[in-house]
Amino acid sequence: MTDLSDDELRLLGQVVIRHLDDWELDGEQTLRLLGLENELRPRQLVAVRHGDRLLPRNADLMVRIDHLVGIADALRTTFPFSSQMRLLWLRKPHRRFQRRQPLDVMLEGLNGLTKVRVEVDCSYGYAINDALHARQQAQDAAR
Repeated sequence: MTDLSDDELRLLGQVVIRHLDDWELDGEQTLRLLGLENELRPRQLVAVRHGDRLLPRNADLMVRIDHLVGIADALRTTFPFSSQMRLLWLRKPHRRFQRRQPLDVMLEGLNGLTKVRVEVDCSYGYAINDALHARQQAQDAAR
């Protein structure tokens, strides 16, 4: 996914920033979710949003974007008629995260993004479970 053309990367940046804008995040939160807090300043997100600046080309960013888009899609599926419910879900303490907000868990980094995606995106959770099961079977067969 890091071999995107400049136009594709520009469009991807615009779409991802719009998703995160829908979550009413500040610039610092957006940069932390993207793992870019050491590469960009919050004010530089305006240029990405308008297509005047490309996101950096790195594999970690692409993995984070995959999780963020997966979470956004799952929330739209779960709450198709209410953007306010999507925001509430992100900010309401959740029992599966030790009464912490899913957004706070996501802000911890890639592991946090994965935890939240597994919780909200059942198809991703099943895929992870299937992969772990297959790995365990392969290890058992090798013994």
